[in-house]
Amino acid sequence: MTTPRRVTVVLFEGFELLDVFGPVELLSMLPDLVSVELAGPATGPVRSSQGTEVVATRAYPWATDPAADDDADPRESPDIVLVPGGQGTRRLVEDADFLGGLAAWAGRARVVTSVCTGSGVLAAAGLLDGYRATSNKLSFGWASGNGTSVEWVARARWVEDRDRWTSSGVAAGMDMTAALVARLFGQEAADRATTEAELDVHTDPTWDPFARVHGLAG
Repeated sequence: MTTPRRVTVVLFEGFELLDVFGPVELLSMLPDLVSVELAGPATGPVRSSQGTEVVATRAYPWATDPAADDDADPRESPDIVLVPGGQGTRRLVEDADFLGGLAAWAGRARVVTSVCTGSGVLAAAGLLDGYRATSNKLSFGWASGNGTSVEWVARARWVEDRDRWTSSGVAAGMDMTAALVARLFGQEAADRATTEAELDVHTDPTWDPFARVHGLAG
C-alpha cells in the first residue's frame, strides 16, 4: 500500500467555507489516496466569513502553538498546500509575519494550490512569482494587485502552472480539485470522487463566463 498524499489546508479568521469544504468533500472520497489536515493560527476553532467556526487540528507548521505539544516539526516538508479565499485574505496580505512563515514553509511543498482570493495571499507571499495564476473574478482587481511577477489570467476556471494550481471563485475550487486529483492519481480516481459527490464538474479550465460578467474578458 502507498502512503496517502497529505493535504494541509491553511485556515484563518474570515476564510470562505466552500473554498475549504468543496475541495475537502471531494478529497475525503479518496481516503486511500489522500489525508487532509486543517491548520490554523492555533489548534482550536477558526471563524469563517460565514460565522461558522471550524476546528483546526494543528497550528501553522511554521508557528508555535503552546496549547499543542504534538505539532509536527515546523521544518517538515509539506506535500500539498491549499489556501482558501475569503474576506480574511485582505488582512493577511498585510501580515508580514504570516506571509513570511507561509512563504518559507509552503515554498517547499510539492504542490501549492489556492481557491478564490487565496491566490492573492500566495502572490503577496511571493509564492506565485514567475507563475500564471487566476482568482475570483469579482475580486480579480484586488487579487491581481498582489505579487511582483505573476502572470494573471483573467479568463480561467482554474490555472495549472507546474506545481501551482489556482482557481476562480468559491465553487470553482471543486472543478480545480477534480482536475488535480486526475493529474495526481488518474482520471478513474477523479471520476470516483465526483460520482460519489454527484458533482457534474467543468473539465475545461478555460470555461469562465464570470470573467465576462465582471468585464474582464470578451
